[in-house]
Amino acid sequence: MKEFKHVIADPLGMHARPAGMLVKAVAGYASKVTVTAPTGTADAKRLMALMRLAAKQGMELTVTVDGADEEKAAAELQAFLAANL
Repeated sequence: MKEFKHVIADPLGMHARPAGMLVKAVAGYASKVTVTAPTGTADAKRLMALMRLAAKQGMELTVTVDGADEEKAAAELQAFLAANL
């Protein structure tokens, strides 16, 4: 299991566009990806679950990746979040 933290820099927080892009990115991995915010925990393969987090700018997210391709998935998702959120 791999875990990393990311602080949301986007002034709009995790709105529909980056959340949808995240779901598409996560769909390509065999690993289970979970995003935890101060407002709750969500399966990163489910758009509505991510939107329910209502993650705002400045919130710290903890991303947990568990599965066969966790090393690759964690590295790529960390880069994705840095570029998009």
